[in-house]
Amino acid sequence: MIETTIMLKPESEWREGMTIEKLIDELDKAIQFPGLTNAWTMPIKTRIDMLSTGIKTPVGIKLMGEDLQVLSDLGEEIEAVMRQVPGTLSVYSERVTGGNYLDFHIKRKEAARFGLTTGDVQDIIMTAIGGMNITQTVEGLERYPVNLRYGSELRDTPEKLRRILVPTPMGAQVPITQVADIRIVKGPPVIKSENARKNAWIYVDITNIDVGTYVKKAQEVVREKIKLPPGYSLIWSGQYEYMIRAQKRLMIVVPMTLIIIFLLLYFNFKNIAESLIIMLSVPFSLTGGLWLMYILGYNMSVAVGVGFIALAGVAAETGVIMLIYLDIAYRKYKSRYGEAFSKQHLQEAIEEGAALRVRPKMMTVVAIMAGLMPIMWSHGTGSEVMKRIAAPMVGGMVSATILTLIVVPAIYGLWKGWNLPKDYSVQKTDD
Repeated sequence: MIETTIMLKPESEWREGMTIEKLIDELDKAIQFPGLTNAWTMPIKTRIDMLSTGIKTPVGIKLMGEDLQVLSDLGEEIEAVMRQVPGTLSVYSERVTGGNYLDFHIKRKEAARFGLTTGDVQDIIMTAIGGMNITQTVEGLERYPVNLRYGSELRDTPEKLRRILVPTPMGAQVPITQVADIRIVKGPPVIKSENARKNAWIYVDITNIDVGTYVKKAQEVVREKIKLPPGYSLIWSGQYEYMIRAQKRLMIVVPMTLIIIFLLLYFNFKNIAESLIIMLSVPFSLTGGLWLMYILGYNMSVAVGVGFIALAGVAAETGVIMLIYLDIAYRKYKSRYGEAFSKQHLQEAIEEGAALRVRPKMMTVVAIMAGLMPIMWSHGTGSEVMKRIAAPMVGGMVSATILTLIVVPAIYGLWKGWNLPKDYSVQKTDD
């Protein structure tokens, strides 16, 4: 793995129309090395991903099984299949069996003829090639070990290693090839394991597609074209693993948020019908956030989910204020007309209550959007996450403004005017 950190100039010095996505595309085409694949990501994000899942790319596949050679073969098959999935920028399967090892196979009988034990031969191998600490030097308060081994010019090829001399108890020195065979063998450069099972990892970098959609397509392709042997399995990791965890949490947090909002509304109004009216207006308020996400090209994420949860609270708050104004106007007209109260009077009451609500509603929306718009125009570290939190609220405030002034009064009118006559007149007669 070769890791390079690219320091970008300020955006004011970039070419016109240049974005991070376009820059990555140009760099990916310009920087290609044989045998290496590119994975473009942010440095801090890479560290977090590697510490939590070990995967350096947005999507990763962890193959699990017992035989490393089988895992390596499966990884190469999946690598070839994954290149066909739309949105794949690069795929790399770790070669878990591609390492070269120099093995010393000690010949016990030949060593015994020279009066040597297996341990004696191993000590020579360790001292001559690996090195052995024989003493330490004291430099003031510092201690440094002194390591003894053959010089690099005497151990840099297998032929030179075969000429290493082994002293015998009789005083003779024999070449190590008299008591050991030296072989170059293939083996695993690294052995990874999780849950007591050996792993082979596949790194996948994607472009112009969200992680969730890509993994769904990739899972279908892998399921159709790859047959896993018995005892072998795979799991999808990387950012997809974060997304699954976040979805599980959101499946708990979102319902709990809606339940808490409903309970707070019920404690305020002491009326289930009015609480439901507010709750029915919340989904309508969310449409603006969805439209703005679509326009900006944002995908669903944890940050977007947080933005929608905040928007639901603000939408419910504005709906409460609208309903309070409508209740005040309704009671005013109800007391004024008494039994003569009709749908016409109800409509007048709703219009008066909604009209009184326009100015505070606009003040609320302008204040919220004025605070969020600088985030939408910001650049730099952390801005990508903050924009995705703010976008649902900015778009939602627009739809909440319109729909709170239209939907809530309409639903309120349907509820209060269910059994009212269209018009009601009272005739007075002399007794």
